[in-house]
Amino acid sequence: MNTPKVSIITVNYKQPGVTCELLDSIRELTYPNLETIIIDNGQMGDDSHIFSMYLPDVKVINVSENSGFAKGNNIGLEAASGDFLLLLNNDTEIENGLIEGLLDTLKDQSIGAVSPVIKFFDNHEVQFAGFTEINPITGRNEIIRKPSQTKLSDTPYIHGAAVMISRRVLDDCGGLPEDYFLYYEELDWSRIIRSKGYTLKVLNTVSILHKESVSTGKNSPLKVYYQTRNRVHFMQKAGSGSSILFSVYFILISLPKNLITHFIKGEKEHARAFKKAFSHSIMEKRFGFQIF
Repeated sequence: MNTPKVSIITVNYKQPGVTCELLDSIRELTYPNLETIIIDNGQMGDDSHIFSMYLPDVKVINVSENSGFAKGNNIGLEAASGDFLLLLNNDTEIENGLIEGLLDTLKDQSIGAVSPVIKFFDNHEVQFAGFTEINPITGRNEIIRKPSQTKLSDTPYIHGAAVMISRRVLDDCGGLPEDYFLYYEELDWSRIIRSKGYTLKVLNTVSILHKESVSTGKNSPLKVYYQTRNRVHFMQKAGSGSSILFSVYFILISLPKNLITHFIKGEKEHARAFKKAFSHSIMEKRFGFQIF
């Protein structure tokens, strides 16, 4: 049986308990050739002894600053020795069959990366079974929540919570773009991988459980800020025509709509975060000054 080495990489930020639950699920896997790497962001000490209680051979890399999702994963990718790399959010849990299924998919060398179906941890409803393309004007797209009846389905973007890529494709395309910090980096990475001629897939026969937004909160001002700022940044990188149309849409429609919604809900901090993201991402970058 061919069992290439698989490196599992996860980023922890002040959530050792959540990460240990992931390690618990990794320990139950029967795939024989695994390496697990934790990037412990914002770590001034060393929790290696805690993690090794749950997975004795886990490799822990302590990073004193909070380097963000993309850079944290890239540190892990650089340290990994596997022929295949599986990026997992630390707030996920996995089970047998996942590794084997993803590896089998990547036997097709035209496939650049593959994600499993992702289900919510609490109720096991489908969170992700693919994405639609991002609209060049609104900068929005949809998450596909119903898995295809076929084994594999195409997706324009993989999901950063769970994705496997081969060492060969990583060497060809590079790691995750680090100019996002949180959110949208896997969408930009997907765009880079596709630009090299690879396809992206969802494997509908395997799934993981995702506790979702444990680090940032499901509806926090921090999440609003980074999702808004990086949505704009992603669209600005898409090209001049699309970027201009999107900027007009964002200023005339998205900005007032979101501010009104947050104020109606009494979410003053969320409104502040949205204004700050707008000021940083459009006003400062395009016009050279901030207004909020």
